[in-house]
Order: sequence, then C-alpha cells, then structure tokens
Amino acid sequence: MSRTYFGTDGIRGTVGQAPITPDFMLRLGHAVGRVLKRTDPRPTVLIGKDTRISGYMIESALEAGFASAGVDVLLTGPLPTPGVAYLTRALRLDLGVVISASHNPYDDNGIKFFSARGEKLPDTWERDVEAALGANPAWVASAGLGRARRLDDAQGRYIEFCKATFDPELSLKGLKIVVDAAHGAAYQVAPNVFHELGADVVSIGCSPDGTNINAGFGATAPGALIAAVEANQADYGVALDGDADRLQLVDRSGRLYNGDELLYLMVIDRLARGEAVPGAVGTLMTNMAVELALTTRGVAFVRAKVGDRYVLEELAARGWLLGGEGSGHLLALDKHTTGDGIVSALGVFEAVSRAGRPIAELLRDVELFPQTLINVRLAAAGADWRSDPRVAEAEAEAERDLRGEGRILIRPSGTEPVVRVMVEAKDPLLSRRCAERIANAIG
Repeated sequence: MSRTYFGTDGIRGTVGQAPITPDFMLRLGHAVGRVLKRTDPRPTVLIGKDTRISGYMIESALEAGFASAGVDVLLTGPLPTPGVAYLTRALRLDLGVVISASHNPYDDNGIKFFSARGEKLPDTWERDVEAALGANPAWVASAGLGRARRLDDAQGRYIEFCKATFDPELSLKGLKIVVDAAHGAAYQVAPNVFHELGADVVSIGCSPDGTNINAGFGATAPGALIAAVEANQADYGVALDGDADRLQLVDRSGRLYNGDELLYLMVIDRLARGEAVPGAVGTLMTNMAVELALTTRGVAFVRAKVGDRYVLEELAARGWLLGGEGSGHLLALDKHTTGDGIVSALGVFEAVSRAGRPIAELLRDVELFPQTLINVRLAAAGADWRSDPRVAEAEAEAERDLRGEGRILIRPSGTEPVVRVMVEAKDPLLSRRCAERIANAIG
C-alpha cells in the first residue's frame, strides 16, 4: 500500500489546503489514537509545535481527535522537534507529535511523529495510520474521552538535557556566540543553553510573530548570521531552522560550514580521542570530498536516501553512531535519538575546545567539490517529468561532459512539488552548466 499523506518527513503542505486543514487534523488525531490503542488501552501523547500562527488551529484539532479516541494529551507549546523526541522518551509516553513545517515558510505547516523511544517511526506505522484514516471513526463514550493538560516545564527540561550532552570538563566561557533561531521553536531555548554553559550570547531571529519563521533568518538564510558575527566581532555563529533539528555554523571570519563538513569534524574528534569509528552515514547529496577524506582515515562511508530518517535507519542497521546531511541534520546516537541542532553545535564546540585549533584548521583535509543545486518547481504536483525524453537527453549530455569525474542526482522533494537537481564536479562552471541544462529540461 503506497502512502497518500506521508512524505519523507511526516505530513506537510500549505495551510488551508488539503491535508493541512482542521477537519483532516481531527481525523488524523483520531486515526493515530486508534492505532496506538491496539497496544495500549490508555495511551498518552506529547504535542509540541513551532511558532507558526497555524499551530494553534492544528494543535486544537489534533487534541480533539486524540480525545475522541480516548487518548490523553500533554501540550508543551513552542518546543524544538528534538525536544519533543527527548521528552517523549524521558516521560515514558507513547508518542511524540510535532506541529512544524521545519524550514518551509510560515504559510506551510505539517506533522511529525516520534515513537516512545524518541525515534522516527517506520513506513509500516505510517501505512497503518493511513489505513485507519480510511476507516469509519469509532468515537469513545464520554467516560472514556482523553484529557489534556499543559507541561509547563517542558523548555526547562529540554535545556537541561542539551547541557548534559556537553563535556562537564569543558566550558563556553570566553566565547561570544551569535545564536539565530529563525524566529522558530528554539527562540527561547537555544540562547539559554549557550548562555548557561558560559558563552556571551547575541540573539537574532528570536522574535517570532507567527508569520516570520525562517524569513531571512536561520539555517536556510545564513546571511543574517554571517553579518551579525561580523558586526558583533563574535567567535562563532549558530543558525538553526524553524524546528531546530538542523544546524549551520559560521566562524569569526564569516566562513559558513555545512552539515557535510561538521559530520567529518565529529568523526575526527572521536578518532583523536582514541574512539573506534567503524563508519559514518551520509546521503546521496553528501559531498564526495567528505567521503574521500573519511575513507582515507579508515572510516567506512555509506550513502542513504535523502532524509534524516533514512540516515537513522542505515545507522541502526549497521550499529554505527554518526551520520548526517549537508543541510545540517546531524546524528550522534550516543547523545540523542534524532537530529538536534543545539546538541550538534555543542558537539562542534567540544571538538574545537579539545583540539585547541579553529574549525578551519581542523577541516583543512576536506576541500569540498563544487555542487550546484537547482530546485525546479513543477507546474503541477505529480507532473511526469521522468518520462520526458528532453530530461533523459539533458542528463546523458551532462554525464558525457563530466567524463566520470562528477555526480548527478535528480530527485523529487518529499515535502513540496519540487524536483531537486544536483551536479557535483571539480570545475564549478561545468557543475553549473550541467545542472542548468537538466533543470531547463525539467522546467
């Protein structure tokens, strides 16, 4: 059974258009509740959200749906996605629910789910939910309705968790750090974590109004962070996305480091401490320079499908700990069960502090191959671009031009009607020319 509503990272879309409507969210809560009750007669779920104005509407609808199925609800208010994952596990709850569209603009929203262990749920669970959505509802009687209450100390609990992942022998004292929360879920949490570990913190992107999430700030718009690091003569800048599960980092020179580079940094820090790192997992988008640098150090490298859930699945299958994506989703499974932008940043600062050398010097073995990424918006969702002979011809021409010294990746987005075209080559002009040729054929 194929999935109708779930994409690569939950359910996502434009608010007011199916499926991001209050009636669907009520049905979704009811359907998920019925699936949960197959194994527990009285489940409890945790619902967190980012700062989008639509979060109020969706939260209320989901709450009603869960209650109608006899499921109790804890509400956290704005909280990063990894915070929901942590609290679901720490409080021994049955499910974590996040209302967020991550890096998308404010007029989108979506739903993500975490298991009782704080992990992304498998495709089979999502198919069970979709099957329940297609069944007739089974409203419980009044005596069996679920109850809802606020978890008032959710942010404080998560702040303490983040701090506990940082080496207690180290401190951020003496560092000035700019923290950009993208006007999103971490706007209160992130500055406090770095401040309480000793840093002098300058906050930007921490004034949400319901409509400004990711707008000119955060991991997908790092220009504001680069400017703020320069203006404040800061040592580092940390940019999170709207739900704070991804990280981009800037040093005092204004140099931006992406997730591929930071994954390599995590690996070499552990190697320097004498820890065994049998392998790391990236994605089809991971820069080839990182793969080569890791294998030179004797660390196996495996590519998963794009999406942190697939990186996680590959890590679990191999018993490895470290993985990530260039977009800034980083996984260190001995620290957290899911990607966490704040925890990842703390891991980078640990590595720099232990080495006593700046990030640029630690990464001198990695010279990234130029990558050109073009997002082609489709005229209609589901448009059949794969069978277009012009696309096949453009791809074949690009392959001939690359002569085996580059990579081409064409993939549809799992969250929006977009096809992503990536070309990687040592020559940036060749990379750009090939990517544009393929993108023009699709669009």
